[in-house]
Amino acid sequence: MSDHPSDAGPPALLRAATPADLPAVVGLIGELAAFEHLTHLLQVTPEALHPHLFGERPVAECLVAEVEGRVVAFALYFTNFSTFLGRPGLYLEDLYVQPAHRRRGIGRALLALLGALAVERGCGRFEWSVLDWNANAIRFYESMGATVLPDWRICRVTGEALQRFAAP
Repeated sequence: MSDHPSDAGPPALLRAATPADLPAVVGLIGELAAFEHLTHLLQVTPEALHPHLFGERPVAECLVAEVEGRVVAFALYFTNFSTFLGRPGLYLEDLYVQPAHRRRGIGRALLALLGALAVERGCGRFEWSVLDWNANAIRFYESMGATVLPDWRICRVTGEALQRFAAP
């Protein structure tokens, strides 16, 4: 997944997502789920995503990359917080570039834009997760200066297990 720019195709326009982009973003989330072999977990719809990105109290933000009027990539992110640093951080939940538009610098540009946003907002960290089998992505992230932390594991509680977890 090297994302070094090449001359293939027209340039991408990076911008904040709008409500009109939600069907395209949800379509890209579906493509990402298929790539990660996780379509069985997919529940998102444009209607379900709308309040979380554009509602009264948004909890996430989204950038898109548009090529010739078509959304071909997205980066969905949110603010988290580091108690050790005493500062907010930026957490990238998902980044996806359609295969036909890879190797053109779109992923690199989205990550750089998010890094600049983290600096602008005074964040102490910019973080994301990567599947351990995705060696191409790991190499790409490391080539941009990211460190893959070997000793941290993600803990997750979801669905019925979350309901039981929350029970008194």
